[in-house]
Amino acid sequence: MARRTTSSSTGSPPGPRNRTPQPLPRRRRTFGDFLKAFGAFLALVVLLVGVPGALATQIGWPLPTGAPSLDWLQQEITVDTFINVLTVLVWFAWAQFTACVLVEIKAALSGVGMPNRVPGAGPSQLLARQLVAALLLVGATAASFTPGLSQLGHSIEGNQRGTVAAAQQTPGGLFGQQQEQAASNAAAAIAEQASNAASHAESGSGSTAEEGATKYYRIQPPEGRHHDSLWEVAERHLGDGRRYKEIYQLNKDRTQPDGSKLSEASLIRPGWILEMPADARGGDLVEMPDEAPKASEQVQRQIHEYAKTGDQQQGSGGQQGAGAGDRDTAHISVPQQRPDSDGSGASDQQAQAPHASGASSEESGFSFGLPEALVGAPLLAAGLLGALGRRRRQALWQSALGAVGGRRGMEPPIPTGTAADAQDALLVGADPEGVRLLDLSLRGLAAALAAESRPLPTVYAAWLSGNGDLHLQLAQPAGKPPAPWQLGQDQTFWMLARTDAESYEDVDTAAPYPGLVSLGTMDDSRLLLNLESVPGIVSLSGSERDRAGVFASVAAELATNGWSDRMTITLVGFGQDLTPLAPNRLRHLDDIEALVETMEAETRQRRGALGAAGQDSVLTGRTGPAQHTRWAPHLVLLAAEPQGEDAVKLAELAADASRLGIGYLVGTESGDLPGAAWEMEITGEGKLLAPLLGLELDAQTLPLALQQAVVELFVEADPERASTNTATPPFLVDISEQGRPAVYARLVGPYEIIGLETPDGERSPLMHEALALLLLHREGVHPRVLSSALWPRGVTDDVRDALVERLRAWLGGDPDGTPRLGTDASGRLTLAKSVVSDLDVLRSLYHEATQGQGVNSRAVRGRLLTDALVLVRGPLLADRPQGRYGWLTHEIIDAQLPLLVADIGLALSAFHLEKGRAEKAIEALNASLNSAPADERLWNELLRATHATGDTDRLQRLAADLVSRSGARGVPPRTEALLDELLPAWRSGVAAVG
Repeated sequence: MARRTTSSSTGSPPGPRNRTPQPLPRRRRTFGDFLKAFGAFLALVVLLVGVPGALATQIGWPLPTGAPSLDWLQQEITVDTFINVLTVLVWFAWAQFTACVLVEIKAALSGVGMPNRVPGAGPSQLLARQLVAALLLVGATAASFTPGLSQLGHSIEGNQRGTVAAAQQTPGGLFGQQQEQAASNAAAAIAEQASNAASHAESGSGSTAEEGATKYYRIQPPEGRHHDSLWEVAERHLGDGRRYKEIYQLNKDRTQPDGSKLSEASLIRPGWILEMPADARGGDLVEMPDEAPKASEQVQRQIHEYAKTGDQQQGSGGQQGAGAGDRDTAHISVPQQRPDSDGSGASDQQAQAPHASGASSEESGFSFGLPEALVGAPLLAAGLLGALGRRRRQALWQSALGAVGGRRGMEPPIPTGTAADAQDALLVGADPEGVRLLDLSLRGLAAALAAESRPLPTVYAAWLSGNGDLHLQLAQPAGKPPAPWQLGQDQTFWMLARTDAESYEDVDTAAPYPGLVSLGTMDDSRLLLNLESVPGIVSLSGSERDRAGVFASVAAELATNGWSDRMTITLVGFGQDLTPLAPNRLRHLDDIEALVETMEAETRQRRGALGAAGQDSVLTGRTGPAQHTRWAPHLVLLAAEPQGEDAVKLAELAADASRLGIGYLVGTESGDLPGAAWEMEITGEGKLLAPLLGLELDAQTLPLALQQAVVELFVEADPERASTNTATPPFLVDISEQGRPAVYARLVGPYEIIGLETPDGERSPLMHEALALLLLHREGVHPRVLSSALWPRGVTDDVRDALVERLRAWLGGDPDGTPRLGTDASGRLTLAKSVVSDLDVLRSLYHEATQGQGVNSRAVRGRLLTDALVLVRGPLLADRPQGRYGWLTHEIIDAQLPLLVADIGLALSAFHLEKGRAEKAIEALNASLNSAPADERLWNELLRATHATGDTDRLQRLAADLVSRSGARGVPPRTEALLDELLPAWRSGVAAVG
């Protein structure tokens, strides 16, 4: 949805601070106001003057005139005694009310601060406040003071909010009937915000009056404009709309003037008050208490004292379950967020934000028709995408080495339907950089602790915050962490800033916490639970369907994540076979009985191994000399609930599991499972609840339909199925003279475009990159995939759509008027056949030479192969700028292109050797080796061609060169056998040459 702009949301720099508070617009006095003021005056006269006058004239002095004595206690209580006691009480009430009136008048006339609280005078002070407000309503100060008279006589509960004269500092006014209450509501909210700010400051997450004034902003009504949004507020006052999350965190779940609370970052209402980050700027901001006009030290001190008492219920979600139940369980809490130094306030995959008040995720373009379960799971998506890429490369090489009579399986099958959507969602949601940094951070920590001869601490959970910081929650304090790690909010939190993580380099150490797995998000932080460290079973209750989604997500991420080395994942009771995701890690067992038998044997084995190694747990073993050969975790995911003896036996096995590196996640219908240390529940609304842990997460799940789609992607990429794929490229071009394209892009080597003018301005690199992505995917590119490829940190839909339109205008149209950039039925962007790349031509030439015209004509075959090899000018996009084209890491073109070039070289070599032209064959092979230097087939064919020349010395030199290139790995077995055949004495000859 395109975001509407106003004059207040442009990119102009913010104005100077408003050091002169602006009062609310005055309301025109009405005859009713004067009547209310006169009534309030009469009431005050009666209460302040009439009451004491009546008491003095009608009753007189109620107290004794002499000194008290013991005889008083023995006197009979008469009616006069009772009346005198009541009279004393009325005098005390009158004195208290008079004090309230004086306090309220002083505060009203000064125009600032919260009135002094008269002890024990709640209702009396409220009545005094309302009467004074009504009396002053016709005066100059009334507009900035206390609730309007519309509240007079209403329930006391609804008006028990403290007032602050700083309400007059909030800009603008409310419309219609809201004007009478605007000042008082804003004042009450600011007082509450000051209370919240002090509460946040004590925990290190806010700014206090001692550190600097707290800034506030009031949401404006939609008078002649659209509704305001957190994105626009952040854009105006923080310079970056993506920092809306900082404002959201400061104000989440805090009571607003109208009694409601901010619970969704996209929903805000006129009249609400927002506390702003310390670096906010702009003329319509209010700083408290620095900008309170004529604020005395006493008034400011009262505001700070009030601030310390408020918002006791506000806190991290991790405190919700404190003290609940009598079970000795570990507690998990949400880490406090470190201010984002670069102001982005969002991770690479979470930079999208709502752009209008009330916009849903669908309207703001977050899902755009793709499975949101994968789009919103960056670590899971990165693991699946990386594993899928490795599987496809493996299939390519296996097909290449096993090909007989021509290449098969050059192109992986193009997914369709739900599998295509799943693949696009993986491309959009994946955060490989986040996975890399997580892995480096954990291994770096392990290496640093090993260098200090310190053991690894037990980690219950890891939190990845919105700004990319990593927080580890320890089972117990473990001292000061090694630099650059820092202590977090308490002794059980170790924190590593993202900027420090980026400075880490690869270290040769075992993965310390391979059992970490994502469960969901809470307060913009992603929770990874360490299943391996749980002191017992983790139980998951809820409906069978909802549980299956959680189990599948956990299994898929554990099987493919990038922060572990080896592990075994045993699945029981799963409807969908997930083994194709990682055959070396995943295994399915038929039933619980088989699981118990298997785990009994493994538990005994691990206990014995730990004892023999002299280790007390797998954590200490991972940093020892055997770190790469043992202590891999074994995680059991039991979707079916165990019953009877099986449940008891499983609980016994799990009692000592955390020490042995074994973790159990078990499903249950009843929620009551023997041996369950941590209990969780998945709701139908996608919430993962753990009351005893203080958690309420937006759960990460993998529904059944997505499970099937993802498994289909992996099955189709299986190397065993590669031989069934045809060699026909997905896009063939007309290679005749009549097939000259309108737009020709050279991708194999330096990037060049023929047939188009170079776009002007800084958008040119983006448009070139977008065209390259489209050229490499002739089947079409989803707009969200294009967006995430060009802007990994995220971008709004209108920016993406604008680029697509510019790209469409740049490419133009064909003579028949058809745009060269179109959209297919599924919404994917596609290129017309008149837009061609040299890679398309290269594939088409090779296909035509080996399966088309060249099959029946030797001359045509030789010409086509020669033309194809001439097109190879270097690696793909050889001169691409650093920092761009990061999406190529998700592609397999880097494996496809060298194989294609090698195939062309081999075919051309065979063409020349048929006629005995060994030198021509050697020339073709050397040209191919420039692009595919590691292809063993080319070296073997080069040995044969050199042998055909009859020059033994030349063959001996080639063998020596080949041996030196092989290094410590040695010559591959096939090459070694070929050398034995062609040059039996090659070993001694190589030694002589060396």
